Amino acid sequence: MSQLSSRQQLDLHKSMLDYLYTAGFMKTYNEFRSEAPEMADFTPDPKSPASGLLVKKWTSIIRMQRKVMDLEARLAQAHEELANAGPAASEGSKRVNKEWVPSSSPKHTLVGHRDKINAVSFHPSYSVIASASVDATVKIWDWDTGECERTLKSHTKAVSDCQYDSTGKVLATCSDDLFIKLWNVPDDYKNYATLRGHEHSISSVNFLPGDNQLISASRDNTVRVWDVQTSHCVKVLKPHTEWIRSALPSLDGRLLLTCSDDHTARITDMETAVMKTEMRGHDNRIECAVFVPQASIPAIRELVALPANVQSAKVDSLGISFVLTGSRDKTIKLWDALRGQCLWTFVGHDGWVQDLTFHPCGKFLLSAADDHTMRVWDLKTGRCLKKSEGAIFEAHNPFVQCVAWGPTPVTEGSEESDRIVNVVATGGTDKLVKIWRP
Repeated sequence: MSQLSSRQQLDLHKSMLDYLYTAGFMKTYNEFRSEAPEMADFTPDPKSPASGLLVKKWTSIIRMQRKVMDLEARLAQAHEELANAGPAASEGSKRVNKEWVPSSSPKHTLVGHRDKINAVSFHPSYSVIASASVDATVKIWDWDTGECERTLKSHTKAVSDCQYDSTGKVLATCSDDLFIKLWNVPDDYKNYATLRGHEHSISSVNFLPGDNQLISASRDNTVRVWDVQTSHCVKVLKPHTEWIRSALPSLDGRLLLTCSDDHTARITDMETAVMKTEMRGHDNRIECAVFVPQASIPAIRELVALPANVQSAKVDSLGISFVLTGSRDKTIKLWDALRGQCLWTFVGHDGWVQDLTFHPCGKFLLSAADDHTMRVWDLKTGRCLKKSEGAIFEAHNPFVQCVAWGPTPVTEGSEESDRIVNVVATGGTDKLVKIWRP
């Protein structure tokens, strides 16, 4: 018991008493209450968080044991296959794994939310995913089994975004209730901080490198920088004069990429608040904007026929190279991050483009849109892969709101850098989260 905090001990005692009472062990129940003075006023309540908790914990342990045994068996099988495979077979297996795209039907359909899904976020280490919904809740799921682990209830209005920090110890959520909430993942997702300051609905939240600060974008036309330890707002940026739909930091934290209802995306210096680049060319609101990752630079360079030496000069000048934006004009645009010039337009969606994510191999882009599809684009050609190749998915009906690729928990350049977690998650207005596996 010394390893448990006072609060954890209290919750354990409550759950034990609830189990004894529900199971009809009244003699033991009364004896336990008499030996635990702090439980003298305990009254069984089916609506209490402690109700049924012991059974839930027990079944979770059994499920985790099964998962561990399954993973150990799969690891042993992988070692055996690797030992018996020749060099050519090993290279072929690696290529299939690296360039995998989602299968034609989801592995799991996660049911439980009472309204549309706005965002999904993978835990960086475990087979866990968080989903944010208009029903004012965040649900935590085991994406490997498809089971709901818990529901987080603290927001009072639609939850617009959720993001884990790089360690997976903190989950940040933001809402139309004007609040950002921080949840302690190891401590049963306890809500330990509420960040206040925005004057209108909050659109997105993201951690800065190092996880000591996070940034939020809002309908109040500001981006705010928050200190995670103190919960204080330390900086307010105003890169747009209309609703800011998202704010994303660069990998080094020096630059901020935002997109807005003013039809533009902009790159701003975080330290000086000076705008570095404006990307103007969409005919409607921009819903999402992302930096092109380093793994995708060779494919993008081939797409726009850009010499390698020119690309290097751009990287040295700004630290990043390209940006992709998705808009309500149904297009995805590729931009030169230094000059703000549109280099390519991806055409194919029949509805608003809501979200973008990159395949870890660097060759493909995944997009989610209001035409109920998730699409896979070849970054070398700029074309959407054919439906027969498993590249256009009837994901949600009617609208697909978000898409995310599972974590790749290895550093670039390491011996294990070819490992990719082959899992994709989507969320839609049909109140469902879908998990796509090989």
